[in-house]
Amino acid sequence: MGTIRLTTAQALIKFLNNQFVSFDGKEERFVEGVFTIFGHGNVLGLGQALEQDPGDLIVRQGRNEQGMAQAAVAFAKQKRRKQIYACTSSVGPGAANMITAAATATANNIPVLLLPGDTFATRQPDPVLQQVEQEHNASISTNDAFKPVTKYWDRVSRPEQLMSAMINAMRVLTDEGDTGAVCIALPQDVQAEAYDYPEYFFNKKVHRIERRKGTEAELEDAISLIIRKKKPLIICGGGAKYSEAGEELKKFAQEFNIPIAETQAGKSSVESTHYLNLGGVGVTGNLAANLIAKEADLIIGLGTRFTDFTTGSKGLFKNDEVEFLTINTSRYNAKKMDATKVVGDVLVNLEELIYRLIEKGYKSKYNKEISDAKNKWEKEIDRLYSIKYAKDDFKPEIARQNEASLKEFYELCGEAIPQTTAIGEINKFLEKDYVVVGASGSLPGDLQRLWVSKDKYSYHMEYGFSCMGYEISGALGVKLAEPNKEIYAMVGDGSYLMLHSELVTSIQENKKINVLLFDNSGFGCINNLEMGNGMGSFGTEFRYRNAESGKLDGGLISIDFAKCAQGYGVKSYTAKTIEELKAALVDAKKQTRSTLIDIKTLPKTMTDGYDSWWHVGVAEVSNKESIKKAYIDKKDNLTNARKY
Repeated sequence: MGTIRLTTAQALIKFLNNQFVSFDGKEERFVEGVFTIFGHGNVLGLGQALEQDPGDLIVRQGRNEQGMAQAAVAFAKQKRRKQIYACTSSVGPGAANMITAAATATANNIPVLLLPGDTFATRQPDPVLQQVEQEHNASISTNDAFKPVTKYWDRVSRPEQLMSAMINAMRVLTDEGDTGAVCIALPQDVQAEAYDYPEYFFNKKVHRIERRKGTEAELEDAISLIIRKKKPLIICGGGAKYSEAGEELKKFAQEFNIPIAETQAGKSSVESTHYLNLGGVGVTGNLAANLIAKEADLIIGLGTRFTDFTTGSKGLFKNDEVEFLTINTSRYNAKKMDATKVVGDVLVNLEELIYRLIEKGYKSKYNKEISDAKNKWEKEIDRLYSIKYAKDDFKPEIARQNEASLKEFYELCGEAIPQTTAIGEINKFLEKDYVVVGASGSLPGDLQRLWVSKDKYSYHMEYGFSCMGYEISGALGVKLAEPNKEIYAMVGDGSYLMLHSELVTSIQENKKINVLLFDNSGFGCINNLEMGNGMGSFGTEFRYRNAESGKLDGGLISIDFAKCAQGYGVKSYTAKTIEELKAALVDAKKQTRSTLIDIKTLPKTMTDGYDSWWHVGVAEVSNKESIKKAYIDKKDNLTNARKY
């Protein structure tokens, strides 16, 4: 048996270069590259290894550890979990910054490999710079904080431990049913220590992502359930997208006349214009999907986790006879809602169900309900796309704020565009070869309801964690995955201010992204939430502190985001009218570098409601009648919701 003498870091890089995946007969390299921000905990270990011989790995420089790791998450998501980036940081705050991104990956079941530096395994120089000491346990470091938000965690305290750690890491990263973030903590002394690694550790390894069919008993249970039901509804989740099952899903829906509703992760698996696609369902869903969901007697979940937003906090499905059927690679998720389960790949199991249901002569009992619901919703989209405000007409689309506040914003900016109208213009402009990216605030709800997806996989929404700050980092990750497409980050001003550092990385890498920044001077989504549950507008608008009251109830803060982005080298625009927005979109598409359009957006002009309920914590005791009423409404809704 031959050996190769390498440092732990050198061996890790050599190992990553030899990992491949095979899916549907197509083999490709699994790890495209490494995002880095070097510090004393990794620069002389992993940094030296990458400088000496990165192999085929592309080394990219991040600007913020969370930002670069979020870009890695988005890359893997857009690659439908078949390819990843690794991320390395220094010990301490660099590592801690990646914890949020780890949670994003794990919540969404997206593979990402995190390689934070760690304190010395020998402990000789302890406490080292940036070390968090714990008197009760000297083995704890910042990296232990990754444990709750990763699918696999390990610390390589000796060079030879790298082998078992990385084999387990690859097992989890390529597990379609149970993937997420993997953290391999690397003490900085161990990174530089040498070991005689066996040559076979570096052999080419092909991880086969297989399309698993459900058991015969599971498939028979599914058939028996479906043929008993008259009005089923499909909920297309992220698993359908990762399975690349869109065409098979259309065949299934068409053959048996079953309507399709979408989750945020599943949207764009099937084009929005398909006659059976009702669009988004649940809390951020639309009226068509939610009305059909209320009457459905069977919910067929394809690769969905049945989150509270999808199920309306389990209060959406009103039919007393409703039952649930799931197809999911995760056994855990397959049993959600006490469902009849088929554990396996969406595409191959739909193929099997089509064949068997045709033999049974099955058809749903829908008549005009599907087309009527879809037509009604399309009229509502047209209305929302065409909302206009005259100078003195400030009636809010959502009745949760007085007209004076809208007028104040309008006068602050000179003019402003209703949010749904802006989305409509952007949607009309983007026809093909694009991807829209989003994550948080009111935009995900508006996009799930209003965005008409024309291209497959053109809608990229991180909503498992709804992480503010994902949008621009995510857009960079999507651009790396789809270099020939125009990528548009749909982001609110609140989320933009939280994290936009990888906009600079996009300039450095010459990877053009387009930032569509909706500035309504606040955290508008949460402002809606508090005011819709009886509170006033408190701590969610961007206002100066009032010298007289001592509270944040002074005038609205005005920020020139276009001017700020220009300082990074970004081509920037400000749009206060539809005409300015149209012109900016046209010119931005001509650019070869990243762009930003600062869209001054009239508050309270987003979508809302559509027969859904979201279970949130409302104060049981309050001195405001409006909050007391909200609590009673919550109790009433909870009474009618499923308990598990």
